[in-house]
Amino acid sequence: MAEFDTKLPEAAADYVLDDQVGFILRQVYQRHAALFAERLGEDLTPMQWAVLAKLAELGTCSQNMLGRLTAMDVATVKGVVERLARRGLIEARPDADDRRRLVLFLSPEGQDLYARLAAVARQVSHLTLEPLDKAERQALLGLLKKLR
Repeated sequence: MAEFDTKLPEAAADYVLDDQVGFILRQVYQRHAALFAERLGEDLTPMQWAVLAKLAELGTCSQNMLGRLTAMDVATVKGVVERLARRGLIEARPDADDRRRLVLFLSPEGQDLYARLAAVARQVSHLTLEPLDKAERQALLGLLKKLR
């Protein structure tokens, strides 16, 4: 049986996956997503919640702009909007300024759901950051915002 050379080139030898920002961010997001699913329930994904929260913040928004504001590509936001609309949580109507374009908004059911879950969503964010003290939380959020 032939032996394989397992020695890595020097440039690759100091790469440790556990120290890489993308890998760490993914692990933190997985923890956050688990807390989100556990606490929010309601069969909502974080992306669906992002759409509900952004519409609650803005009132109305085109689907295209909503995708940009929630960091979703065109296909993803389309699917999220369709699922929320099927559940009766968001609705669409012609834009007052451009009748060819539709704007999205929360239905009364969507408004009720948002009002009921906003404090829980805030708690999920708090729980995600719970291992950090107040100064560390502020520093982390500031640095993450700088990176986006």
